[in-house]
Amino acid sequence: MASEFQRRKVGGVFRAMDADGDGLLTQADFQALAQRWTAVAGAVDPERLASVMTGWWPVLRAASVPGGDEGVSLDEVLRVVEGLGDMADAVSGTADAMFEAIDLNGDGRISRSEYGALIETWNGTPSATDEIFPRLDLDGDGHLTRDEFRTHWTEFWSGDDPNAPGSYVFGALTE
Repeated sequence: MASEFQRRKVGGVFRAMDADGDGLLTQADFQALAQRWTAVAGAVDPERLASVMTGWWPVLRAASVPGGDEGVSLDEVLRVVEGLGDMADAVSGTADAMFEAIDLNGDGRISRSEYGALIETWNGTPSATDEIFPRLDLDGDGHLTRDEFRTHWTEFWSGDDPNAPGSYVFGALTE
């Protein structure tokens, strides 16, 4: 069972993905997210990025209530999140595709401004990242490497520590 913290942080991502705000994720929500990302993506192949993003839809759909509605609830997403430890390659692959999408100038690093673009694209609105980026930039060099980002991405999805840097990979936690 997901902790309250896990529910809160995954719930924020869930709400950002729920394009029509109906409380359910649908295939259309995944397609809309993929379109948002391919419109701004950096060095990543747009077809690969869209494939990685929409590829999570069948995984979530399989975890939903059989015979239920066509959407996936937050509780159903949390069930999938609980099993991500068995899907490490898929999680790393998603992190790598996201890293390439965020690395807008293709220099192999994510800058503070590129991270801001991640948050804006994910949430659909600009958000302050001045307090969050330093939490992620552990060595203080002003950039995130692919390995740093992959570690944070994995930590977000599998971690349950509110103080862990990866808990903030999608920005400040919201209610």
